[in-house]
Amino acid sequence: MPVTRVLVANRGEIAVRIIRACQGLGIDTVLAASQADLDSLGARLAGRTVCIGPASANRSYLDARLLVNAALLTRCDALHPGYGFLAESAELSQLCAEHGVTFVGPKPEQIAQMGNKVRARILAAELGLPTLSGSTNVESPDEAVAIARRVGLPMMIKAAAGGGGRGMKIVQDEADMAPMFIAASNEARAAFGDGTLYLERYIADARHVEVQILADRHGNVIHLAERDCSLQRRHQKLLEEAPAPDISESLREQIREAGVALAKGFGYENAGTVEFIVDQDSQTFHFLEMNTRIQVEHPVTEMITGIDLVQEQLRVARGETLRFGQSDVQFRGHAIECRINAEQVERNFRPSPGLITEWEPPAGPNIRLDSHCHAGYRVPIHYDSMIGKLIVYGTDRAEARERMSRALERFKVAGVATTIGLQHFLVNEPRFAAGKVNTRLVEEVLPQLVTA
Repeated sequence: MPVTRVLVANRGEIAVRIIRACQGLGIDTVLAASQADLDSLGARLAGRTVCIGPASANRSYLDARLLVNAALLTRCDALHPGYGFLAESAELSQLCAEHGVTFVGPKPEQIAQMGNKVRARILAAELGLPTLSGSTNVESPDEAVAIARRVGLPMMIKAAAGGGGRGMKIVQDEADMAPMFIAASNEARAAFGDGTLYLERYIADARHVEVQILADRHGNVIHLAERDCSLQRRHQKLLEEAPAPDISESLREQIREAGVALAKGFGYENAGTVEFIVDQDSQTFHFLEMNTRIQVEHPVTEMITGIDLVQEQLRVARGETLRFGQSDVQFRGHAIECRINAEQVERNFRPSPGLITEWEPPAGPNIRLDSHCHAGYRVPIHYDSMIGKLIVYGTDRAEARERMSRALERFKVAGVATTIGLQHFLVNEPRFAAGKVNTRLVEEVLPQLVTA
């Protein structure tokens, strides 16, 4: 299939990232922008910009038919959804297929299969991947209590159609199950239009480790190593690194092979990420979910492999065979990514929109910044608060961590509050420095940070 002009159906740093990847392959770009983003960096870089509606995401970036119409009207033969918004929308992928527009991502049935977390768990188990004890769909609080009594507390309530930490509750006491079940269902219904829940055993000392997958339509599947995404706040990732530190090579290889087995098992196509929870007490791992899109944290994988993942997505979408096999991929050094958000940490991470009056990012060898911001840019109130991703590379983890610490010290932003100070605190936190992390670390150290 020809991919000569791509509609970039997203905004912010990922829109800029896609545009530059297309330019590197000689592919023309059209940016689909809301009224709030018409003067964005993406709009300046794209070959053409088309306004798709007002600032409200529901009337612009979240309208699948509007995006496909924009692609057709601007004679784009492909559409890249980026991440967030409709990146994991089976409807958007299906509409593209129906109108002859190449969707730069997996097929609609593959998105649907992984989009429902219960169906994804069942498939993973059928393919031999380890899964946490728990349940399929749970219909009522009483049923949830019965499952908890059988499996044992603590348990995690999760949204079947969920993601991003919404519709998730940790239940430590049986008396809390009913109110938390109702709250999680309501939250899931509001966020995803589906209040269906399921239960999983909760692991206290857990690591979040994910495997980057790349697959073509000819049956070839490889992994590009794993990433550790354990530093999270309210299930939202703050910092990611590759490869995962402080795990045995045997466990690392098992996790990588499991990711490939899942993708190969249902004929997956394009880039994707298979996420696992690692129980540090038992040194075992369990399948969590699969994200059928490019990830926010993909740059750390690019830094240790030298492979441009977005360009590979475009090549796969054109029907090309993967240019390399598993044995051709070399993993070198260590990379760390810090998400920089316009937020007030001391005010419970309240968003901080406004005019950026100073923007002086660090520069130098092995330092990369993915961002759409600059001095004079106004951070809008309508969208996610991430304003950039700072990525560094080192020959080993110690060098990468030290380089990140120095880079954060040199990153000067004024006009909006940012999480730069938080990230500097985290990369110098003793447990992180030693690679002894888990998914609770950030919540444990936040009171100390706010006091400081």
